[in-house]
Amino acid sequence: MSAPREDGITRREWLTGAATAAAALAASPVQVLASTPDWRVDLFAPTPAGNGSMLGVPFEKHAVVRVAIVGTGLRGRSVLRELLAIEGVEITALADIAPEKAQLAVDMITKAGRKAPPVYTNGERDFLRLVQQNDIDFVYTATPWQWHTPVMLAAMKAGKHCGSEVPISLTTDEAWELVETSEKTKRHCLMMENCCYGNSELTVLRMVREGVFGTLLHAEAAYLHDLRKLLFENKDEGLWRRFPHTERDTNFYPTHGLGPVAQYLGIHRGDKFEYVVSMSSPEAGLSEWREQHEPKDSPKWRETYKAGDLNTSLIKTAKGRTILLQHDVVNPRPYSRLNNLQGSKAVFNDYPPRLYIDGAPGGERFTPLSEFKSKYEHPLWTAVGELARKNGGHGGMDFIMAYRLVQCMREGQAPDFDVYDAAAWSVPYALCEQSIRKGSAPIKFPDFTRGAWRTSTAPQGPATSTP
Repeated sequence: MSAPREDGITRREWLTGAATAAAALAASPVQVLASTPDWRVDLFAPTPAGNGSMLGVPFEKHAVVRVAIVGTGLRGRSVLRELLAIEGVEITALADIAPEKAQLAVDMITKAGRKAPPVYTNGERDFLRLVQQNDIDFVYTATPWQWHTPVMLAAMKAGKHCGSEVPISLTTDEAWELVETSEKTKRHCLMMENCCYGNSELTVLRMVREGVFGTLLHAEAAYLHDLRKLLFENKDEGLWRRFPHTERDTNFYPTHGLGPVAQYLGIHRGDKFEYVVSMSSPEAGLSEWREQHEPKDSPKWRETYKAGDLNTSLIKTAKGRTILLQHDVVNPRPYSRLNNLQGSKAVFNDYPPRLYIDGAPGGERFTPLSEFKSKYEHPLWTAVGELARKNGGHGGMDFIMAYRLVQCMREGQAPDFDVYDAAAWSVPYALCEQSIRKGSAPIKFPDFTRGAWRTSTAPQGPATSTP
C-alpha cells in the first residue's frame, strides 16, 4: 500500500517520524469502545446464508486478540504500530525472510513495553511453522503479492483467522481456493482494504445508507499514483513490485478504488459484479523513466514491459449499474482513486471531495463534502477519528481499519467484509487480463457466493431530505 496520507506526508516520512509517538501511544493503548449496529462499515449486515457459507458469520469472542504478522517490511511495521496502539492486542509471532527487518519489528514491540515474540526467519516458507503456534487468533500478511494466497491458506488450514494486504489473490483459481478453504475451515479470510475506512468513503457510505443518493446508477474507482521512483528503487517494494509489469497486461491493483465502491453499491448484499470489459493504453512510462534515470549497464535494461500504462475497464453489475475502473502507476499525475458515485438524486466526486444534491440552494454547483460531515460523518470517525488522524497512517484510515478488526473480534461480531468480497475485489487482476487478450471481450465474474448475494440483503434507510 503506497498511498500518501491526506496531509501529503509519504508513508516513508510517516514511518520515520512516528516511531516515538507510536511507542508512547502503545504504552497507553487506546480503549476499544462498545459498538452499535451503526458502526458497521458495509452497506448493511449480510444475512447469514448457512450451508457452509461465511456470509454474516461472527468471530468468536476474544478477550485478547493475539496477532501474528508475516512480512515486517515497511507496510508490516506500519500495521504493527496501529495494532500496538489498541487495547486488548498481543503480537505473538513474526516472520520475514530478512532477519534485520524482523528485528526492527521486535524492537518496536519491546520499546512499547511488550514481550518479544518468537521470530521466524528461516527462508520464505517459514510462515508454515509460524501458523502452527497455538497462541495465535489472527494472521496478518504484508508480503509481496504472490505470497498473499499461500500465507492465507496456511493460516486457515492451521485453524487461524487471517487477513491480507491487497490484492489477496492474483488468479481466479487462487480466489476460489481461498473461498473454499474459508468455508471448509470456518475461518475468516479478509482482505484488509484500508481505503474502505477512509473518512470520505465512510461519510458517503452513510449518505447512501440514508437514501441521499436515491437510486444508485454509476460509480468510478481507480488507483492513479505516480510510483515510478519507487518501482525502480533497489530496496523494499522496488525489489519486486516492478516485475508484474514485465509479465502481464492488466489492472494490477484494483481494490483500493473498487472496495469502497462495492460497499456503496451493496455488492454481495443484493447485487454482484456481472462482467468486465478491459483495455490498456500503450506502454511508455517505465521505459521513459528507465531511459532518463538508469545507467546503461543496469540489469533493468534487460526488462521488457508488457503492461500498458493506463488500464481502463468497465464493470456491469447484476442490477445493471456500471463502474469505471482504472489503474496507472507509471505516469506523472496527482494521486487519485476517483471515488465517484452517481445517483438519481445526488452525485459525489472525490479529489477534492465534493457533492451536489438535486435542488440544493445555489444552483448546479458542488458543495465541499466537509459541509455535510456534522450530519453524516460515520460513527467510527466521530468516536476515534481524532486519535486516528494523530496516530494512524494514510490520514487515519489505517488506524480505523485495525481498530475495527479488533473491535469485531473482541465483541464476537461478523467482519465488515469477508472472503467473498476479498475474492471479488481482487479477481479483476485476472479478468481484465483475459478481456484484453480477447480484444476487450466481456468476461464474466465468478459468483463466489454461489447465489447467496441475492438473499443477503436488507432495506436501505428512508430517503433523506436535502440537507
